[in-house]
Amino acid sequence: MAARLAMRCASAQLSSVLPGLSKSSVFSHSRIVSQAYLKRPLSVSSRICAALRYTDKHEWVRVDGDTGTVGISSFAQEALGDVVYCGLPDVGTQLSQSDEFGALESVKAASELYSPLTGEVIEVNDALSDNPGLVNKSCYKDGWLMKMTIAKPEELKSLMDEAAYERYIKSIQD
Repeated sequence: MAARLAMRCASAQLSSVLPGLSKSSVFSHSRIVSQAYLKRPLSVSSRICAALRYTDKHEWVRVDGDTGTVGISSFAQEALGDVVYCGLPDVGTQLSQSDEFGALESVKAASELYSPLTGEVIEVNDALSDNPGLVNKSCYKDGWLMKMTIAKPEELKSLMDEAAYERYIKSIQD
């Protein structure tokens, strides 16, 4: 049942990949979402996704006590296409909210990753080094990127819940 919920969450009813991008394209999150052809519905509803908080750069964080698990949204992984490389930080790296902490590369593009919160990296998803496609297959479960301490819990208030994130996606598509 958990696998079914994860698949529903990850598949998110997003349509075809971004047309017209070459393999050497490098683009920012704002360019991903500013394209007119990104008129897709966003649906990340499930119990797995309900506790997530989102950034405007399409990273999510799931809070468990004073630890946050970080990944990218289904919208972002769909926009990137098939992920072929994950550049992640070293354990022990200190991050401030919005600091760049790594990058994802796909067959179409590369995209920077930004920390949703201030804290220290305590674990990275080593499975992604051998299988970066987990980001596409299970972005909310097996395709998480890193775990970090939450040094400033008040920063969570600046992040969007699922409903606000869905409204945000709709607003940038119009």
